[in-house]
Amino acid sequence: GIGKLRIIPEMSEVLFYHLTESTLEQTLPGLVEKCLERNWRVVIQGGNLERLEALDAVLWTQSEQGFLPHSMVRDGTENLQPVWLTTGDDNPSNATIRFMVDGATPSGLSDYQRGIYMFDGHNAAAVDHARQRWKVEKSAGHAVTYWQQKTGGGWEKKA
Repeated sequence: GIGKLRIIPEMSEVLFYHLTESTLEQTLPGLVEKCLERNWRVVIQGGNLERLEALDAVLWTQSEQGFLPHSMVRDGTENLQPVWLTTGDDNPSNATIRFMVDGATPSGLSDYQRGIYMFDGHNAAAVDHARQRWKVEKSAGHAVTYWQQKTGGGWEKKA
């Protein structure tokens, strides 16, 4: 007879960005901008609301185009914007790219093409969290890569 159909979960690409030369506020807008240039929808999951609100302000001012179109829960415009900021697992615009910042922990990344952890290399707790997430994502079967910031800008693949 016909054997049972086995559903194999999708493998996501999971990138770890180790910030050593610049801050999250200086780095995130450029990466989000690159995603939008490719017509990718993005979720940015933050570890706490205060920091997320600070990033919200940065995204309005730090882009070369003047601002990056985005929204948060309080705006009530979830489905209208290509970038969604949240502290939860929600993904109202069916984004395929998920950034995790400030120690955010997603429930899983199988629904995303790419998951991106950004962490402060000068913060021991952030580095420990990234190491733990590396183990979790690798054991979940995702393709994990580690990128370190180069002096003067740019990224170097280290693992």
